[in-house]
Amino acid sequence: MIPRYTRPEMGRIWSEEHKIELWLRVEIAVAEAWAEQGVVPPEMLERIRVARCDLARMREIEAEVDHDVIAFIRATVESIGEEAGRYFHLGLTSSDVIDTALALQLVEASDLLLRDLDQLIAVVGEQAVRHRRTVMIGRTHGVHAEPITFGFKLAGWYAELQRQRERLQRAREEVRVGKISGAVGTHAHVPPEVEEAVLARLGLRVDPVSTQVVGRDRHAAFVATLAGIGATLDRFATEIRHLQRTEVRELEEPFDPSNMGSSAMPHKRNPHESERMTGLARLLRSYVHAAFENVVLWHERDISHSSVERVILPDACIVLDFLLASMTHLVRDWVVYPERMQRNVDATHGAIFSQRAMLALVQAGMDRQRAYRLVQRLAREAWEREISLRELLLADAEVQALLSPARVEEIFNLEPYLRYVDVAFQRVGLPVEHKVGAKTA
Repeated sequence: MIPRYTRPEMGRIWSEEHKIELWLRVEIAVAEAWAEQGVVPPEMLERIRVARCDLARMREIEAEVDHDVIAFIRATVESIGEEAGRYFHLGLTSSDVIDTALALQLVEASDLLLRDLDQLIAVVGEQAVRHRRTVMIGRTHGVHAEPITFGFKLAGWYAELQRQRERLQRAREEVRVGKISGAVGTHAHVPPEVEEAVLARLGLRVDPVSTQVVGRDRHAAFVATLAGIGATLDRFATEIRHLQRTEVRELEEPFDPSNMGSSAMPHKRNPHESERMTGLARLLRSYVHAAFENVVLWHERDISHSSVERVILPDACIVLDFLLASMTHLVRDWVVYPERMQRNVDATHGAIFSQRAMLALVQAGMDRQRAYRLVQRLAREAWEREISLRELLLADAEVQALLSPARVEEIFNLEPYLRYVDVAFQRVGLPVEHKVGAKTA
């Protein structure tokens, strides 16, 4: 059974308590940078370094002033005294603190998501190696095409996840940017060298030209990246849902005997985890629109983006964290049915070897269009009458004139479809040796 996901790390990153911790961290870094400039006396800096913000007190003040950063400043100054408070938030505007702390949150969230991705990549890689030679039918348009292996399919998943990891790493760098540049970004009250010192302390890059805020194109790209990863997971989930259909039944989600798939039908074993992932991936994609709308702000800033971000940034990170963890558990513990895969390969009575039959006739001298039509007719007959295409080829006079029985037999050899599977594995850095036991039905 896949346990209901309740990991607390991502929730903590986006908690109100942690946000205030990061606001304090930014303010302390600013005071330290000012101290290096000789502006903040050493004894005042020591008081600021031990500053605390009582969240309950902050909320009480916020109810009065209707401004969260002012409430934060007043509640914090109460912990260090008015004398040291003169040097707290010196030269800053609210967004200097908010946007810089937000960058720290986004970096922390990105690091957790990268860890999640690494775990999923490892599990998908293990399953790909395990099923490197597990033959199944490849489908295009939902219709049987030609044989592949389940491991080959998963190697494609593995490669896609690697690409998504690279995108997330780039998105992390895109939002690893802060600003300590004042009310409209001109450094009128806080010099660039203070900004650079602060952000270096915090492990952030400097926004080269900020307004009152860091440009929201960065955050839009970040949300789009998360939604892209969600779309990849949705693609995987959709594949699992199809493969679990009764008519296909090549793969099943883990299903503990104590589970109940339906309130009415005791036999049901539904792909509910995959369906949940599809639904949540849709939610992630909906956030992309809002994130791009946030790029458009009036002049040097307005706050139309703020209320949106308080919802979509934490939620997008939490949702994707859930999706990655859920998919990791699902892939690790799913049940594969190789025998059913083989039955489905055989379901068209050899019609899936039509391309090899056509090419064999062309190589033997038949016009390609004539060969196509001949094989098309025989393949359809094999499928509809449930007669082996092999038998129909052997009985056809035109085929007999060009292909020996041994050559016809070669057409139905699976090996050509498996020949280069290892090349795909090597290209994505997967081993081609079976190191773990398969968990199959």
